Amino acid sequence: MYTFIVNPNSRSGTGLRLWNSVESVLKARNVRYQVFFTKYQHHATGIARKLTSDLERHTIIALGGDGTINEVINGITSLSKVTLGYIPTGSGNDFARSLRLPTDPLKALDNILTPVNYTSINIGVLSYEDVKRRFAVSSGIGFDAGVCHEVMVSRLKILLNKIRLGKLTYVGIALKRIITLTPRSMTLLLDDERKIVFDRVYFATAMNLAYEGGGFKFCPKADSGDDLLDMIVISNMPKLKALSLLPTAFKGWHTRFKGVNTYTCKKIDIISEVPLPLHADGEPILSQTHMNVCLEPEKLRIIGTPL
Repeated sequence: MYTFIVNPNSRSGTGLRLWNSVESVLKARNVRYQVFFTKYQHHATGIARKLTSDLERHTIIALGGDGTINEVINGITSLSKVTLGYIPTGSGNDFARSLRLPTDPLKALDNILTPVNYTSINIGVLSYEDVKRRFAVSSGIGFDAGVCHEVMVSRLKILLNKIRLGKLTYVGIALKRIITLTPRSMTLLLDDERKIVFDRVYFATAMNLAYEGGGFKFCPKADSGDDLLDMIVISNMPKLKALSLLPTAFKGWHTRFKGVNTYTCKKIDIISEVPLPLHADGEPILSQTHMNVCLEPEKLRIIGTPL
């Protein structure tokens, strides 16, 4: 049986309408299913935790945005016991984009009901203070996290979602924040061995997948199944250069320029000279000076698309 966890408010309220279309297909095809609707922030985490606490095998289908995926994976008791399907109805949809999953809800449903390919992906873990939080796409500190914070409360996002241009919210806010931010010093420790000190950092982000922020291909070589995290640090460049490089990140062309630093590792410690915003899969976290990221020992099986 399929268990659906549905965010009816995804894409500024169109999630429920899209679910109704999905449900009509399920009924027409006599598919056995149960559905749970999220009603508040982190509700999907509680639903997933209750479902998987029996440590039995489950097939869970998330319908929502990257934030819904983040909440679901944070509730899964044992990653290796779950098969996850995804019907993307969010604004950014970086999880679907990176894994090349169908973005049309009905095509995504058909892919789930008649699966021909599965892929096992790593899941990241962000630690700060005494808190641990999983992520599927990315986790970062600084500029990109600040963008995520502002997007969450942006009226522009609601407007652009209505005309199916929601991902442009990230672009507009990103341009604004680059102009107004003050780059800060950061120290990175990779795999407990390699220490790197940066001046004037715009942001530092650990990527499990290639895309974040509504289509920015920040780490083009990121592979969610290689047991490694990809790291990007943008530092020591004039704001005009940072602004000019931002559009090139949609194609992953930014990595060829000085000031764009990338690494691969299994574990990353980041210390900032001042508290800065954090995020996990675009979900905002209060400002911190220290964060640690690593990978879960277990992988999560995803219903993929035909090879």
